[in-house]
Amino acid sequence: MRIDILTLFPDMCEAVLGDSIIGRARVSGAVEIHCHNIRDYTTDKHGRVDDAPYGGGMGMIMSVQPIYDCYRALFDDCSEKPHVIYMSPKGKTFDQKKAIELSGREHIVLLCGHYEGIDQRVLDEIVDEEISIGDYVLTGGEMAAVVVTDAVCRMLPGVLSDEICFTEESHFSGLLEYPQYTRPAEWHGKKVPDVLLSGHHKNIEKWRREQALLTTIEKRPEMLKNAELTKADKKFLESIEYSE
Repeated sequence: MRIDILTLFPDMCEAVLGDSIIGRARVSGAVEIHCHNIRDYTTDKHGRVDDAPYGGGMGMIMSVQPIYDCYRALFDDCSEKPHVIYMSPKGKTFDQKKAIELSGREHIVLLCGHYEGIDQRVLDEIVDEEISIGDYVLTGGEMAAVVVTDAVCRMLPGVLSDEICFTEESHFSGLLEYPQYTRPAEWHGKKVPDVLLSGHHKNIEKWRREQALLTTIEKRPEMLKNAELTKADKKFLESIEYSE
C-alpha cells in the first residue's frame, strides 16, 4: 500500500511516521509513505501558498495552484488516480470501520489544510471524500493525517507480528478490548484473574470475550447496537440480565 501526505509541514508527519512500528514497516517495505511539501510547488516568487479570502474575513486561504501541482506530481510515479482524502472537521468521523476500508486500497492521498482552509475549487477537483477525527478543530490537518495513517497501516500484512494483534483490539469487532495483565501475578494486593494463569485456552478465550462485553457495557454501551454478537454473547448478556 502507498500513502502520500500533502502538507505544509512534512517534518511534523515524518517525526511520528518515521519511528516505532510504522517507521519499521516503512523500512521493511510493508507500507510506502511519502510526505510532500506543498510549498515546493508554488509558482509565487515569494513562496506564498495562501491568500486573503474573497468576501473578506479573518485568516488566509490555501491557494489552488500549489496544491493541485503537488497532487499532479504524484502521477510521475503512478498512472492511476489515487483515492484522495481531505482531512477536515466537516468530514465524516473516522472510525475502525473506515480504517479497515481504507486498508484495502492500494493508494491513498491525505490532503492537509492549514490557516482558514483550502480554496473549494481544488477540493471539488481532486478530493474523493473528507474525513474528520473528531468534533473539534486543529490548527492543521497534519495530526489528523498521522492518526489515519497509523490506524490504517497497522492492519496491513507485515506491519504487526500477527493479525490477532489488531483483530482482538477495541472497536475491530464492535466491542472494546478485554483487560490485559502481565507480571507480577500480584501487585499492591491485586491478583491477576485465576483463569489467565490456568493455561486453559478455551476458558481464557471465553473469559476475554465476556470481559469485552462487560467493558463495552460499562464504558460505551451504545456500541453494542452495531457489534457482531455471537449466540454465546447473547446468552451471556441474558445471564447478566442486560437490556438496552
